[in-house]
Amino acid sequence: MPPTTRRKRKDTGPEWTAPGEKATLVGFLDYLRNAIMGKVADVPEPQVRTAGVPSGTNLLGLIKHVTAVERFYFLEEPITDMRRTFQPTQDETVDSLLAGYRAAITQANQVIETWTDLTQPAPRPPGRGALPPSQRWVLVHMIEEVGRHAGHADILREQIDGSTGR
Repeated sequence: MPPTTRRKRKDTGPEWTAPGEKATLVGFLDYLRNAIMGKVADVPEPQVRTAGVPSGTNLLGLIKHVTAVERFYFLEEPITDMRRTFQPTQDETVDSLLAGYRAAITQANQVIETWTDLTQPAPRPPGRGALPPSQRWVLVHMIEEVGRHAGHADILREQIDGSTGR
């Protein structure tokens, strides 16, 4: 198929010819958001919150963390203790944390939708100094952040039940 043909690449993100930089960046971010949620779906208790590595990283904690980071960068909600963002409480469930992540994504995408010039400052995260990052920087950083943790989730899920793939 010629490279100019408009089609979605299977399981690798947005269309090859997405209409612009912002659409491409958001397409990859949404792809990774869905990937990490897919790794948590249908994992039973207690495996979903059981640490798979010595650092204590677990699937439910990854969802809690990426939710906090989305809310920090796009919605200006402070993070007072980064370590706690990885630690789900006993009351937090797969359903509640996935619902919270979906809500954060919806709100974040509403903010992103208003962005017309990615060189402009993004919402200023509390406690991050005088100058806010550019909107482009935030989108690229969130692709990196969610992508890194989606990779962690891939490994943890494979340890739990052998599930692999996207």
